[in-house]
Amino acid sequence: MASEDFYQSLPVLERFIDLADPTHYRTAPPDWYVVISDVAGSTAAIERGQYKAVNVLGASSIMAVLNAIAPLDIPFVFGGDGAVLLVPPSALGQARAALLGLRTIARETFGLTLRVGVVPIEVLDPERPVKVAKFRLTPTYCQANFLGGGISQAERLIKTEALYRLEQDGDPAAANLTGLECRWRAIPSQPGHTLSLIVTAPRRGVPLSAALFREVLDTIQTLYGVPPSYHPVAVDRLRLTLSPFQLETEVKARKPRSGQGVYWVKAYLKTLLGYGLMALGLKAGGVDWGRYRQDVWAASDYQKLDDSLRMVIAGTPAQTQQLTDYLEDRYQRGQLAYGLHISDRALMTCLILNRQDRHFHLIDSADGGYALAAKKLKARLRP
Repeated sequence: MASEDFYQSLPVLERFIDLADPTHYRTAPPDWYVVISDVAGSTAAIERGQYKAVNVLGASSIMAVLNAIAPLDIPFVFGGDGAVLLVPPSALGQARAALLGLRTIARETFGLTLRVGVVPIEVLDPERPVKVAKFRLTPTYCQANFLGGGISQAERLIKTEALYRLEQDGDPAAANLTGLECRWRAIPSQPGHTLSLIVTAPRRGVPLSAALFREVLDTIQTLYGVPPSYHPVAVDRLRLTLSPFQLETEVKARKPRSGQGVYWVKAYLKTLLGYGLMALGLKAGGVDWGRYRQDVWAASDYQKLDDSLRMVIAGTPAQTQQLTDYLEDRYQRGQLAYGLHISDRALMTCLILNRQDRHFHLIDSADGGYALAAKKLKARLRP
């Protein structure tokens, strides 16, 4: 098997709970690279009201790389204010250029610093491998998951070793964000709460074990029911925005230097057209708009592993309290660490590679989501 075919050739899991079995994972090739992006000072940016910009830059990291290396299929995980991607050596140059271009867009357009790091897998501790599994969300889209500790070690190296950080700016034209869309309204939680949850091992830098993942997930399913009972997106609450002002973040990311007015008008007109096509249940452009909301719901990225368990959960305030009580009890016993952010709605950022059958939708809770959950997690981690 060629190194570039590693991810495409992985077997596909059909149940999220199966990710708790380490035998379902395959070790990433040693000549691949861990590429990580995140918004520096994301908590302060969120406190200034820039949570949408933070979220969009995290999603843009994925879109820019996927466009740069298309049609190559690679694993990635969205983290709210950033992303983790694995790339083969043949794609590293394009991925670097795309992210450095996005770094310039982040600074010039949003006044934010996008940190970018690259770590060769071959320098990681063999006892902390990067293991990858694929979980099917839809017939045409599978989600990557990471276990083993390699991602956690790569994140540490980027923070502590300047050798692995890319601190120069790049050409914004290299950051092709075609397909990045932010056109859905915030999605109110039907039962009342939308949570962004991160759970990991209690010690800093130690990955979540498969056994702990299974216990936490079993507890969540006992409290909330089996998926999709806690899915944070309710199909009947998916609404395209009718306000052109809510397209502002997408417009700024997609057209950072020129052409914003023309893009804004086109994006708004396309949004109105989509609204009408969905309302009438028509088929157009190869898309069955009558079931497009259902397709979006199915391809929503709301639970995954990147050496930590990350979930966006909809539930009642009573369920939130029960979950918090369980997590706090396990934390006090030294069995896990966690971060939890509570909102009343979810945010969706869309990556559209092909609207017919290759689109996926990144989910976070509003007003800070994973970024604020991560801040609370860091305060609980032991050295």
